[in-house]
Amino acid sequence: MVDREAVTTVLRRQRIELPSWAFGNSGTRFKVFAQAGVPRDAFEKIADAAQVHRYTGVAPRVALHIPWDKVDDYAVLAAAAKDLGIELGTINANVFQDDDFMLGSITNPDPRIRRKALDHLFECVDVMDQTGSRDLKLWFSDGTNYPGQDNIRARQDRLAEGLRAVYDRLGEHQRLILEYKLFEPAFYTMDVPDWGTSYAHCLELGPQAKVCVDTGHHAPGTNIEFIVAFLMRAGKLGAFDFNSRFYADDDLMVGSADPFQLFRILFEVATAGGFDVDTDIAFMLDQCHNIEPKIPGQIRSVMNVQEASAKALLVDLDALAAAQQAGDVLGANAVLMDAYNTDVRPLLAELRSEQGLDPNPMAAYARSGYPERIVADRVGGQQAGWGA
Repeated sequence: MVDREAVTTVLRRQRIELPSWAFGNSGTRFKVFAQAGVPRDAFEKIADAAQVHRYTGVAPRVALHIPWDKVDDYAVLAAAAKDLGIELGTINANVFQDDDFMLGSITNPDPRIRRKALDHLFECVDVMDQTGSRDLKLWFSDGTNYPGQDNIRARQDRLAEGLRAVYDRLGEHQRLILEYKLFEPAFYTMDVPDWGTSYAHCLELGPQAKVCVDTGHHAPGTNIEFIVAFLMRAGKLGAFDFNSRFYADDDLMVGSADPFQLFRILFEVATAGGFDVDTDIAFMLDQCHNIEPKIPGQIRSVMNVQEASAKALLVDLDALAAAQQAGDVLGANAVLMDAYNTDVRPLLAELRSEQGLDPNPMAAYARSGYPERIVADRVGGQQAGWGA
C-alpha cells in the first residue's frame, strides 16, 4: 500500500528552479520570434519568474546566465528577487558566443583564448560569491567538426586543466556542475559528449564536482533513467536540466514529447532518495519557448514535473519488490503502469488549495491581469533574448 500522506508531504517540499533565459525571446537557427511583453533586463526576468512561483508554489529559485543577466550590483538583484518572494539560484557560464571561441574555449589550442575563457569562468564564481549561489553549471560547445582538426587527447588534457582551475577556485559550499551534450555545435567530436565523460572528469576533480543530466542531450533511444540510477548510486548526480525533444536538443516543454520517460526518470530519483529532505540534487528547467507564451510555458512545465513526480511517488514499492523477487515480469511492470496511469491532477489541485493557491495555476495566471500589464508597460528598450 502507498501512504498518500507521505506522498503529499514530499510534493509539498518539492522545488523546481527556473531558467531566466526562458522568459526572453528565442527561436531556431533561422528566426528568433519576438513577443510582446518580454523582459528587457534581468530585473524583469526575475519579476516574471516570481509569477511562476506565485501560482505553482514550488518554483522559488531562478538561475542566471552570465553575461545575459549581468548587472552592476548582484546584491541589488538578489534583494529584488527576495522582495518578490524568490531567490537567485544556479549561475550558468557562457563560453560559446564570443567569436574567439569558434574553435573552443577551455580546450582551444590557443593559450590566450583558453585564458580568456577561464577568466570568464572565474568571473562567474565571483558572481556566485555575491549572490550566495551554490552551483556553477558549465556547458561547453567545445569540439571539432572534422577528423584531424585537432588532437582529441590534447583537448581532454586542456579540459581537465581548465576544470581543475575552476574547481580549485570554488568556496567550501560551492559546486561545479558539468553538463554534457551528444552533438551541436560540433558534429565530429564534442569534448564533453556524454555522461561518462562528465562523470570521469567530476570523479577526478573531487566531491564538489557533479554531473548535470539534460534530458534532451542524448542519442535517440538512450535509457536516461539508467544514467540517473548509475549517477545517484555513485553520488555524482548534481542536477537536472528538464526539457523534451523529438529528434535533437529541441528544448521543448518537459513532459511534452515523452511523459512516460519523465515518469521513469523521476521514479529512479524517488527510489534512490532524490526527493528526501536533505537531497542536494537541483531540479531545473532548461527550455526555450519559441512559439508559446513564456510565463505560461514555464507554469505548464512545472506542473508537468509535479504530475510525473506524484505518479513516481505513488508506485507501490512493496508490491513491486515482491513481484521482482518472484520473477513476475508482467506483475512488476503492471505495478509501475498502475501508478503511471493514475490521474494525479485532483491530488495536486487539493494540495494547492491546502497551500492557499488556486488549484488551476494556468487559469489563475490568465485571470491575473499580469500578461496584459507587461505588454502595456514593457514598451521601448531592447527586449531580452537568446544572446542578450
